[in-house]
Amino acid sequence: MFVRNGTGVLKRVLLSRPEYLKAAPINEIAKKWDLELDVEKMMQEHELLVKAYHENGIATEFLPAAAARPNSVFARDFGGCVREGYILGRFKESLRDLEHVDYRKKMAEQGIPVLVKCEEGLFEGGDFMFLDAHTIALGMFARTDAKGYEEIRAGLRPYGYEVIPVPGKTEYLHLDMCFNLVDDHLAVAYADGLPEEFLKKLKQLEIEIIPVEEAAIFRHGCNLQAIGDHRVFSLKQNEAVNEALDKRGMKVIELPITEILKAGGGPHCMTFPLERI
Repeated sequence: MFVRNGTGVLKRVLLSRPEYLKAAPINEIAKKWDLELDVEKMMQEHELLVKAYHENGIATEFLPAAAARPNSVFARDFGGCVREGYILGRFKESLRDLEHVDYRKKMAEQGIPVLVKCEEGLFEGGDFMFLDAHTIALGMFARTDAKGYEEIRAGLRPYGYEVIPVPGKTEYLHLDMCFNLVDDHLAVAYADGLPEEFLKKLKQLEIEIIPVEEAAIFRHGCNLQAIGDHRVFSLKQNEAVNEALDKRGMKVIELPITEILKAGGGPHCMTFPLERI
């Protein structure tokens, strides 16, 4: 078994360090920040993420950092993993093309097969979100398009998955910036930024939403990482959401990450699940 769903116990993840990360105004999230990044601080923050995984019994695999692919720290984006294997996406921005090549090699080393490969359409893993073990939401914001959705829907159909399209504003970048499932029936979301049909589906699946304001999207307020057993990684500064999660019985592991956020991604963006039971 590889990844059973989005909220089971996380056992192993794939990461890449931000050694060569540079902020570039290639998305609306990064445009909100200054373009100078403190590399030493980013490396320290990433080590805190790694430490948090280890302290919670989660093994870490690494794609070595490389100057030719500075954005590989956002490991989530090259694809999405399911029980039977993984989907290999296709980046919109050409500066990320080498990630496609190197992450594919890394996944082969891990013995995880490609189930679906986006050949014509665009798809990035920040738009991939399990709703339950058989239902996947696929964001269509700035980096995933209709062709990518159709390729994934058709490719996963033989395995029994329902793939639901979730269109949204391009400035929100990815689905995981405005919606994140943190437990089997609990999510954090900016509901006004999500289509009515998707909200109806969440209600049908009895998924409660902890609401955030639109401004929280650009502060990575929804970019949380569920690790299973009612535990979740969140940003330390995400105070209101963390309090709401705590009141609902979640154990919130707070991460003091600020510098990496300036390049456009948080804990969920930096994590590619390899094994979740």
